[in-house]
Amino acid sequence: MSAATTPEGSGVTHPSPTVPAPLTEPPRTQCRSYAPEGPTAVRALGVFAAARLTGLLAVTAVAHATGQDTFRLLGRSWDSRWYTGIAAHGYGRTLHFEPGVVQSDLAFFPLYPGLIRAVTTLTPLSHGAAGLVVSWLAAGAAALGIYLLAARLYDRRTATVLVVLWGLLPHSVILSMGYTEPVLTALAAWSLYALLTRRWLCAGALAALAGLARPNGFAVAAAVLAVAVYEIVRRRGRGVPRGLWAGALLAPLGWAAYVLWVGVREGDALGGYFAVQRGWGSRFDFGAGSLAFVEHLLLHGDKLVHSVTLVIVAVAVLLYALLVADRAPLPLLVYTGVLLLITVGGSGFFESKPRFLLPAFPLLIPLAGALVRTARARPRNAYLVVGALAGLSVAYGTYLVAIARMPL
Repeated sequence: MSAATTPEGSGVTHPSPTVPAPLTEPPRTQCRSYAPEGPTAVRALGVFAAARLTGLLAVTAVAHATGQDTFRLLGRSWDSRWYTGIAAHGYGRTLHFEPGVVQSDLAFFPLYPGLIRAVTTLTPLSHGAAGLVVSWLAAGAAALGIYLLAARLYDRRTATVLVVLWGLLPHSVILSMGYTEPVLTALAAWSLYALLTRRWLCAGALAALAGLARPNGFAVAAAVLAVAVYEIVRRRGRGVPRGLWAGALLAPLGWAAYVLWVGVREGDALGGYFAVQRGWGSRFDFGAGSLAFVEHLLLHGDKLVHSVTLVIVAVAVLLYALLVADRAPLPLLVYTGVLLLITVGGSGFFESKPRFLLPAFPLLIPLAGALVRTARARPRNAYLVVGALAGLSVAYGTYLVAIARMPL
């Protein structure tokens, strides 16, 4: 402010010869050559859950030591309060600050508060508790989708490492909070998996839902549209696969429908939503605002969170270059590229950029492959790397939530 299954015996899915390799499968690298028998999805989800539970316990311990309420930190802080407010009362809240700063709840997309409202309708949970339930379930669904996608493209070991790395990102504490990133990541992972398994209508429907989850959820629709164009051009009139047109037309509808609804409500169908965003200080200026802030940061210094943000964004750009060099599948490149472009090119809330990149899990694929190779050659080194990442994730996540007291 944010299918075909893996054969049990092999752990590797071999794509159909009718599916073009550049779309669905990277070139066969060393990642694929390692032992096909590997961890199952249950083990990957177990490790992911253990990582998130450890982070949750650390936040709880520090909150208790500093006299803070853990539930309020996780489920009722920053954007979470806006989402629970929308779930409870609908849209219509606007806060006016200095001239030009007008914070309207119309900046927040409707899927997550809608899910919160559904949970509170069906259960006795409060809106804050319902938000946490939705986020935690979505994080688990996202981890499973990431695992299945990576297991199809690479192997089970790489898939497991990818899930673990995603759960140990410095900002992975967001996955335990009342935020929308887990929901978007779950929809994105499963939509991308549907694309790779040629379930066009399913991919489009999930992309439409992703577009209702967050402003950058349009990245999922971009991936679906890119694959649709690729298929149409590749076939050159030889028959479009059943459901491709429907999936492509459906994909951007969620995002477009909400943006147009806000625009009509604000009296400017095409520009109203973007005016709301500008009221929050958020705009897409191709990175001019971010570069100005980075210049200030390098010359004068600032808070620790801002310095860490700069490092994370710089590493993300490098990882995307590696992803392109590895010839990752087209939908992963488009989805991740659009997320990265929106994050780097947008101004406002510089400290939130790592959160905006949390759904960009394909960026971790080169690291997952390297860690698998390290584990084969020097297992101890691999365990040390994972241990260091776990320590950083828990410590920094706890600092962000319980100590820094800055918008996430």
